[in-house]
Amino acid sequence: MDDKKLYNEWLTSPVFDEATKKELESIKGNDAEIRDRFYKDLEFGTGGLRGVIGAGTNRMNLYTVRRATQGLADYIKEQKRESWGVAISYDSRHMSPEFADAAALVLNANGIKAYVFNSLRPTPELSYAVRTLGCTAGIMVTASHNRPEYNGYKVYWDDGCQITAPVDSDIISLVKNTKFEDIKTMDRLTAIKKGLYFVIGSEIDDAYTKELKDLILNIDSIKKCAEKLKIVYTPFHGTGNVPVQRMLRELGFKNVYIVKEQEEPDGDFTTLEYPNPEDKKAFKLALELAKKVDADIVLANDPDADRLGVYAKDVKTGEYKVFTGNMSGMLLAEYELSQKKERGLLKPDSTLITTIVSTNLAKKVAEAYNCRYIEVLTGFKYIGEQIKYMEEKHDGTYEFGFEESYGCLIGTHARDKDGIMAVTGLCEAAAYYMDHGMTLWDQMLAMYEKYGYFKEGIYTVTLAGEDGAKQIENIMNKLRNDPPKEIAGHKVLEFRDYKNDVAKNIETGETKKTGLPVSNVLYFDMADDAWACARPSGTEPKIKFYAGVKGNSLEDSEKKLDELMTALEGLSK
Repeated sequence: MDDKKLYNEWLTSPVFDEATKKELESIKGNDAEIRDRFYKDLEFGTGGLRGVIGAGTNRMNLYTVRRATQGLADYIKEQKRESWGVAISYDSRHMSPEFADAAALVLNANGIKAYVFNSLRPTPELSYAVRTLGCTAGIMVTASHNRPEYNGYKVYWDDGCQITAPVDSDIISLVKNTKFEDIKTMDRLTAIKKGLYFVIGSEIDDAYTKELKDLILNIDSIKKCAEKLKIVYTPFHGTGNVPVQRMLRELGFKNVYIVKEQEEPDGDFTTLEYPNPEDKKAFKLALELAKKVDADIVLANDPDADRLGVYAKDVKTGEYKVFTGNMSGMLLAEYELSQKKERGLLKPDSTLITTIVSTNLAKKVAEAYNCRYIEVLTGFKYIGEQIKYMEEKHDGTYEFGFEESYGCLIGTHARDKDGIMAVTGLCEAAAYYMDHGMTLWDQMLAMYEKYGYFKEGIYTVTLAGEDGAKQIENIMNKLRNDPPKEIAGHKVLEFRDYKNDVAKNIETGETKKTGLPVSNVLYFDMADDAWACARPSGTEPKIKFYAGVKGNSLEDSEKKLDELMTALEGLSK
């Protein structure tokens, strides 16, 4: 439908409230703004919704949230699972409580129970709650690490994992066919009286905390070093503050310093340009505090606490060294696997899982501990899906999973990345290595010496709006139709087009299937342990170029990566 026609419908339809109409009146005559808000529906993708908060079909608002929830409700009813219920949580962003409540009341109006947390909670606890409460689905209202003007809505299925095929496409189809005027809702008081709306809280917190504490392998090292290890932590104004402080306190850590300016929930993320632990600028206050108290490690969760950023002190130079998601993930993998091996806990089918855009170091670590190694598409839901497959088939024991974007999962209590457990695991590892006369940075260097100096990077091009989407499509088509034979001097050995499910040997021309689900991703496997990948973001107006190399030293790997990233920047134009 024409964007201006839709705009006028929203202005005149009795479906939309006066506040919405007043907001839309304020942009009357601004054709570009009207076009951006109404040129398409905010896409309900394979993970749910994410977008700028505001009135319009291409915005996050009560109506687009209700529409998505009506589609989910219709699917639940098709599956005859109304009595199972849906767990709902939310983070510190603007409109998060309102969106959570709106979703619950749509479910209630469709005869489906909703279990809503009494205040903000992290994404991994929502994943845990779905399985603990025996729900058919879960909803997490969050835009993760996006800027303050964004919010989002992620859908989980009964295994506690974000929806995957075929459930995702079935729900998406129902959402697309839902009209705003057909959405059902009700008031909360009526829903409570009918036994459809339930508030949950401390009982889930307590059970979740116990699950995390049960995953600790070296409580003795924690006891020995609890008085010495100094930890700086910041929740970036999000959901991690309460559960992280509780975990570290109950484990006995004595020197935990919280970045006070970022402790309280704040939808504006006032102290941050961008609440993302991948952004070095976001650590400014944390590093200032670390230097003041002479901290050993500096840790930060994103607002929904599924990701973790890490700095560790290099005692030789006094510098705080930044860890990428690949580095912290591999440090935790090595720690978990080595300690389980020492205790005889590894099994013949023990498995390490990662994504195609994560470090090649993962394969080396898996080989060192005789673990199975599985690569999946980008997105932690594919790691969660593999856990489900292993359980259903009784084939494979999940040991650890991670992705380069600062997320990992120790244990199977959740089926999404868990930044709370990652904090706990890093603090445990830091205590263990301190007990053995090492820092986390010392251990990272030891891993490089053992396996090789692997280094990875990412180059992002942001192209917003309708024109930006077309530019991103053009870049991908150019690379797909005319893939380079070499990049920065590295010969391309195999080119994989996951959208067309083709892996081509560049030298022989032979082709085979990729073995993974269809996705708009291009991968270049190169000589010398180098690789590159191009992938449009599924949640933001961006195209991302990932790359990795292996060097003979930190300096050598850095030089090789710089050359490769420069070449990729050229390919993006």
